[in-house]
Amino acid sequence: MNEHTESHAMVKIESLCKRFADLRALDNLALTVNKGDIYGFIGPNGAGKTTTFRILATIMKQDSGSVRIDDIESTCGDKIRSLIGYMPDVFGVYEDMTLYQYLDFFGAAYWIPPAKRKVLVNDILALTDLTFKKDAMVQSLSRGMQQRLGIARVLIHDPKLLILDEPASGLDPRARIELRELLKELSLMGKTILISSHILSELSDICNRVGIIEQGKTVFEGSREELEDRIAGQRVISIDTVPTDRDKALALLRAAPFTNSVKLENGTISLTLHEHMAERSEIPTFLVEHGCSIARFQAEEISLEKAFMSLTEGKLA
Repeated sequence: MNEHTESHAMVKIESLCKRFADLRALDNLALTVNKGDIYGFIGPNGAGKTTTFRILATIMKQDSGSVRIDDIESTCGDKIRSLIGYMPDVFGVYEDMTLYQYLDFFGAAYWIPPAKRKVLVNDILALTDLTFKKDAMVQSLSRGMQQRLGIARVLIHDPKLLILDEPASGLDPRARIELRELLKELSLMGKTILISSHILSELSDICNRVGIIEQGKTVFEGSREELEDRIAGQRVISIDTVPTDRDKALALLRAAPFTNSVKLENGTISLTLHEHMAERSEIPTFLVEHGCSIARFQAEEISLEKAFMSLTEGKLA
């Protein structure tokens, strides 16, 4: 993954504020998306995700704070719009067009010459697996195909950054899987992707970095590994020893400085650690060095859902 340095930043947001009357939608929000990231932007409803995306897309102006995309200030609207492909959570389609006409129309809006546009539209239809529907009317598409068409539209001018607001919303399981595979393919093509979703398991599978927002503020930002470290004290570790060593292992773990809690359940030792007190991999070594034989050692996987619930309180901006 990319080094987290400002020189690698595709998106750099600092101290971003936005008010709507008495509502503070964004409150000194900070966010960094590195080039090549698939960045999951997570937060409760009303947390400020869509407002952030609209400011990035130059549809809305912030009250204060700095927004830079590929080291260009957001005030340079035309330059910014050439760099991004923005797909809002709800987008309109021209239903009296075929898919080919729809994409050709947007290609023309970006001043792409007709000859180049023809090749480009066909390539994008193939990439999004919509070639077999190129002559179908837009209104005939399923929800999943309309979402793929939305992504096809934002690719027409070959942007560096894709900003996708809830692209999996309303999709059935098969359509979500197809969307996830498409996003992985776009990442391999060098696109930076900033995506919000309420389906956290989908983000968990594809995102290398996440940002969690609540009440317009950044609650967490970092890699999945850093997120797991942040809530390490909630991870349950299960240990089975040979029966004759169980009491000894319990006593050792209860006295150890890294232990937060320890209990015995159905012959299995369950413990949690104090945050940053010990690496999980050191625990088996610790027990073996003190004469305990280990039959099983397993650390609970921390899901993105559990991390989200741990770090947020469900408050609205």
